[in-house]
Amino acid sequence: MKRKLNEGDVPTPVTQSADQNAVSFSTFGLDSRLLQAIAQEGFSAPTPVQTDAIPLALEGKDILARAKTGSGKTAAYLLPILEAILRRKADNRASRESTALILVPTRELAQQVTKVVKAFCTFCAQSVTVVNLTLKTSEAVQRSLLADLPDIVVATPARISQNINTSAFSLDNVKHLVIDEADLVLSYGYEDDLQVIERAVPKGTQTILMSATMTTEVEALKGRFCHDPVVLEPKEAKEESGGVTQYVVQCGEDEKFLLAYVVFKLKLIKGKSIIFVGDIDRCYRLKLFLEQFGVKSCVLNSELPVNCRIHVVEEFNKNVYDIIIAADEHEVLGEGRAKRKAKNDTENDRIAQAPAGDPGDTGQAQKKRAKSSKRAKEYGVSRGIDFHNVSCVLNFDLPLTSRSYTHRIGRTARAGKTGMALSFSVPSSLHCKIKALSFQPAAQDEANLAQISTDQAQRGQELKPYHFDMTQVAAFRYRMNDALRAVTPTAIREARTRELRQELLKSEKLKRHFEENPEDLKGLRHDGESRAVRIQPHLKHVPGYLLPRTGAKGIVKEEVGFVGLRKETDNRRRLAKMRKMGKAKKGAKRSDPLKTFNAKGRGK
Repeated sequence: MKRKLNEGDVPTPVTQSADQNAVSFSTFGLDSRLLQAIAQEGFSAPTPVQTDAIPLALEGKDILARAKTGSGKTAAYLLPILEAILRRKADNRASRESTALILVPTRELAQQVTKVVKAFCTFCAQSVTVVNLTLKTSEAVQRSLLADLPDIVVATPARISQNINTSAFSLDNVKHLVIDEADLVLSYGYEDDLQVIERAVPKGTQTILMSATMTTEVEALKGRFCHDPVVLEPKEAKEESGGVTQYVVQCGEDEKFLLAYVVFKLKLIKGKSIIFVGDIDRCYRLKLFLEQFGVKSCVLNSELPVNCRIHVVEEFNKNVYDIIIAADEHEVLGEGRAKRKAKNDTENDRIAQAPAGDPGDTGQAQKKRAKSSKRAKEYGVSRGIDFHNVSCVLNFDLPLTSRSYTHRIGRTARAGKTGMALSFSVPSSLHCKIKALSFQPAAQDEANLAQISTDQAQRGQELKPYHFDMTQVAAFRYRMNDALRAVTPTAIREARTRELRQELLKSEKLKRHFEENPEDLKGLRHDGESRAVRIQPHLKHVPGYLLPRTGAKGIVKEEVGFVGLRKETDNRRRLAKMRKMGKAKKGAKRSDPLKTFNAKGRGK
């Protein structure tokens, strides 16, 4: 019987029909090697989207499925494709050709999909080959990889269109086309690239579209690539965000930093957290601020090398880091502005590819714009990337759309667990009161919060006020001000430059060295101190007089119900032994060293 975890992390049975209980991966008629790999990965029963999609995909039907990240959608389209490849090769009908093309919007998601393909091909690696074209390689290397005609190609639309235009890759024999996170592909500025792919895809190619939301972009892709598709919307997609308890705090711009300090220093939230901020500068401002109090964190933004971004996510999923500060600079623009920006980025790409020395533009400026636009297009943290065991999502800067908010809080409450989403909202009366800390998009927080609340209410969810006892929090204000004074614009710029320089070096090491020396990865961390501000050791300790009599929990007026996923670090046996020793020494006679002092020496 399929089980989920309740609020106390206790497995509880989920009521299902007899047909659902009878479904297993073996009932799909998959190859025994795939079933063996599935068992090795620990998948006991198919998820709803897999139950619905796999049989239809095996029949060769076009599919449009709505499924949130973490629902098993990657396996839902990969397993039928792998089964089809193995069947063709078993019947000696497979010539040397690339059979499947998987399009994703970001490099991180391409790496993730490639990793899943290799996991499922553990016992048939010689029969199925896969290539990830999003890796930072030259055109010559990409051409050589495609010349080997891999069975599965994973790439962004930009990479595929580039190789089609240079005749390095042909879609003439492709039998399966997958567009993952379809609602993001168009908003990331791949319109022209998709047109190139659409013209090259042969008729009769099976098309599978996977999306978290049903938008006009998805409908457009459906009309262009699919032929009479089956539309799937599993039950769990309709219950999106059901396990997330959502809270909102109305606060000033400086109080955002104050509450972040109190929450993480006093460990009011246990477990792993993702903090979303609006831009890259605020990533480093918050990181430097928390470092003043000894709170370690690592940053994740589009400026960092892709190898390091992937490594940060992998180490976070292995519980190496507890806090990630992520710059959601793409989606925070808002849906309309994001589309316009993506269109401009595409235009910049075309300009950048023009010969240097064009009137009114220099070659250096072209390269700079091309690099910036390409980085923005191929990065996204609130979508696609699979974060494990996230207890809390903290919206330090409120997103500008309810759609972006839904995707952010979808990082927690996964696989039957519960989670918490805490959002800071700045009332219009408090906006720009402290210009050094203000974030311009926060001027729309009231309107955006109203739209988010309405949208969540339609989903059956509620944004509740998170109650802090501000009289207790106020005691920490002078320490917050002391720390913020040290985080100057110069310190932020130096930290950003230093971090980028270090991560570039780490990226080279990751690429050249760590494949042969995996043990060296243990020494590579991303949450080290930036050391761009003056060190204030006293801020790392919380004096007892700042705490309420009831302890740190006295700051929160009511129990909020979040689940701590991290085990307590205190050893119960050691604490019991210390208490026992303390009781034994309590009645012992203590000597006064001043009264027993003998100036003449011992024995005299």
